[in-house]
Order: sequence, then structure tokens, then C-alpha cells
Amino acid sequence: MKFRNNIGYLGLIGFLGLLGLVTGNTGFYGFFGAFGFFGAVGGRGRDERVERNINRACRNAFVLSVVASSISLAYAGAFKAVENYPLLLALPFVGSMLLFALSYTYYDRKGDVE
Repeated sequence: MKFRNNIGYLGLIGFLGLLGLVTGNTGFYGFFGAFGFFGAVGGRGRDERVERNINRACRNAFVLSVVASSISLAYAGAFKAVENYPLLLALPFVGSMLLFALSYTYYDRKGDVE
């Protein structure tokens, strides 16, 4: 029995890009990039190597998210940059998604070399 990889369901976030058409807010169009998760990890099976690569990529994205969120919130608090809150909250999210995708691709192509 072949199981699908649950990380592939992150591609469903791509449907949030349709809100850009309805509301006219172009900021939602960036969510269309999440459709790439369907092709990148959605069609792969669940074996130990894929799970290990996903765990490594998640670790990298989590560390970036924590560090970038801390820096951006400290910046907002120190300089009272209330008008920059949406950008300061979006950058760690976008960065962690990109780093996850790039890390997973790197680990997948690198193979099992320890």
C-alpha cells in the first residue's frame, strides 16, 4: 500500500491566491507559489529517506522562522514601526517556506551521504 506524503497538502495554501482576484489585493498572489508543493513532495511516497529529508528541511525552516520572527518583532518594538507590521510578519513566513523548499530539494538531490 502506497501512502502519500502529507507535506504535499501544503499546496492547498495556493488557493488563497484566488482571494487576490476577489479583493483586488495583489499581496495574495504570492500564495500561488504554494502550488509547487503538489509537484515537489506531493507525489512522492513515504519512505525513511523522504521522511528524513523532510525533517531536515523542517528543522532549517523552523530555525529561520524563529530567528527572523525575533529580529523583526524586536525591530518593530525598538523603532515603533507599526506601519511595517504586515511586512515584518510576512517575511519570516515567506522565508521559511522558501528555505523549506530549497532545503528539501538540496537534501533530495544530495542523497544519503552523511
